[in-house]
Amino acid sequence: MGVSLLSRLVVVSNRVAPIGEAQKPVGGLAVAVLAALKETNGIWFGWSGETAKEQQRTPDVARDGKLTLATVDLTPRDVREYYNGFSNAALWPILHYRLDLAKFQRNEFLGYMRVNDWFARMLLPLLEPDDIVWIHDYHLIPLARALRHFGANNPIGFFLHTPFPPHDILAALPRHQDILSSLCHFDLIGFQTEHDLAGFRNCLENTANGTIDEDGVVEAFGLTSRAAVFPIGLDTENMRKLAARHDKSRARRRLHEVLHERRMIIGVDRLDYSKGLPGRFQAYRELLKIYEDMHGKVTLMQIAPPSRSDVYGYGDIRTELENLTGNINGEFADFDWMPIRYLNRSFSRDMLACFYREARVGLVTPLRDGMNLVAKEYIAAQNPEDPGVLVLSQFAGAAAQMQDALIVNPYDTAEVANALYRALRMPLRERRKRWRSLMQDLVADDVHAWRRSFLDALAVATREQR
Repeated sequence: MGVSLLSRLVVVSNRVAPIGEAQKPVGGLAVAVLAALKETNGIWFGWSGETAKEQQRTPDVARDGKLTLATVDLTPRDVREYYNGFSNAALWPILHYRLDLAKFQRNEFLGYMRVNDWFARMLLPLLEPDDIVWIHDYHLIPLARALRHFGANNPIGFFLHTPFPPHDILAALPRHQDILSSLCHFDLIGFQTEHDLAGFRNCLENTANGTIDEDGVVEAFGLTSRAAVFPIGLDTENMRKLAARHDKSRARRRLHEVLHERRMIIGVDRLDYSKGLPGRFQAYRELLKIYEDMHGKVTLMQIAPPSRSDVYGYGDIRTELENLTGNINGEFADFDWMPIRYLNRSFSRDMLACFYREARVGLVTPLRDGMNLVAKEYIAAQNPEDPGVLVLSQFAGAAAQMQDALIVNPYDTAEVANALYRALRMPLRERRKRWRSLMQDLVADDVHAWRRSFLDALAVATREQR
């Protein structure tokens, strides 16, 4: 069965936005798929974010015009084993190259597989023969296999938003063969970067004697599928408009009052060990130690809302950052200058756009990241007449596309400190030149182009394989 222009799109992700939020999407995934869902009378299926004592027999269904939201609640056991357990305590750290933080328990792996089977049973009655199914991210890797087991014959694509490691790292995960074989049940497997695709190829070669040819055809575990790279884009025009709207806003005036004409460095990240926040704070401390002319003239504003607080290792990050903030402010602050403003809370996309536009430097230094849309948001939000400078980790997926940023090794605090100093002192002409180049690519490869390229490739993969 192929993909028709009249086919309905069914998007599956771990979380589904409540219907009120879906009307004003704030995340990259929501922006990417909502328009397509509404165009095709589509369905968005996934976990509601709520818990219930017992598993539901049917999903909760709500309609918003042409869009249908179908959600299920998880039991406390499901949250413990599927979400907090295997997904985020085992699979997430492995995918981000953090063997030291991975915690594997057999019952949690079985819970992960069980919940995916249950998702498949909940989704199957909603599917029509011509539907296109697009599944997102690491929580749902076994879902295609489960859907096939229960009789689904629809085109099924998968996009991984995280990195994908080579065999030497993935092999540390017990039952990693099940993860790899599950991926091969999709018609199309999408990755953020060529590096991630290479990691997948390396795993297949070493685990199953599998192959991926130059056209992306995957042969492994007795299955044929296709794999390719689809770097996720940004809703560039929307972010540009949001930021420009703040040129004369009250929020901008308040920010100016706080900064007192100091240049601002901004970081916006989930409170997550993959984001490299402790190293970022150490690099900022290095900047202040080496370059005394920056004293009183620069402020780092780090926004880091809590994330996965029930998962091992996340509480330690919060404590470490709070201690570093206190130590750095204690060492360098003056009565009228606070070097770091650390905000452990979330802000609206609208407010973030204002912060991005006012920041002279966007500091994005993850230790490993699938893409990192903050880097793209920062560039899209800049004033074309007086743009800021992006300092970007070489280990962010965005680095492959954003070479006119200042690319740094986040493990080298001195290198990051020097890049910050260069960014803060960069002449206007160079800032404009770098920004124009980066912005041109953001406009051409936006989130809508990403969605179209993936679905077009899924159509091709489906025709070839059936």
